[in-house]
Amino acid sequence: MNPQPKVAGIVLAAGSSTRIGQPKQLLPFRGRTVIERVVDNALESALQVVTVVLGHEADRIKPLLERREVTIVVNDAYRAGQSTSLQAGLKALPGNADGALFLLGDQPLVTATTIDTIIEAFAETRPPIVIPSFDGRRGNPVLFSRETFPRMKTLRGDCGARGLFQEYASQIKSVEVHTPAILMDLDTEEDYRRLLARL
Repeated sequence: MNPQPKVAGIVLAAGSSTRIGQPKQLLPFRGRTVIERVVDNALESALQVVTVVLGHEADRIKPLLERREVTIVVNDAYRAGQSTSLQAGLKALPGNADGALFLLGDQPLVTATTIDTIIEAFAETRPPIVIPSFDGRRGNPVLFSRETFPRMKTLRGDCGARGLFQEYASQIKSVEVHTPAILMDLDTEEDYRRLLARL
């Protein structure tokens, strides 16, 4: 039986929320803020460690997380695109991490159960990439194995890690989850209203 892989969580929360007009990480959600809920879900899961990458309004967000068992990294280059936040998160990973699960800082409905389902899928065969899907649609968070890290460090701009999907297309493992939460993020005011209406 293979030992349980050591998977680290990296919460990407550095963006400037230009379309929603205010820091979406700080929006109220279930008695906390969106970012607190995302981080708490990660901490309740089987992730070994959790790193949060901040950028825009980091000084306002950081105090909310200081009492939680997370590593906070401030990405001063966040305006250059999401690739810089991916790389800032990778730099903070422990050397023994077998993989990294990249969580979006605006997906507060992605629960520890969903996170654990993705980790369990990775544990079975250790594929380079594990992507959750719901009703045939791919979503987030996405897990990347250690073998992809060198390639991820070469990414530029705002592409995120999607550029790796094509390179590893034949090796990607898709895992079906039972919640549309993996498809829901907060880009606009309408997205936020829709999220609150679901409660």
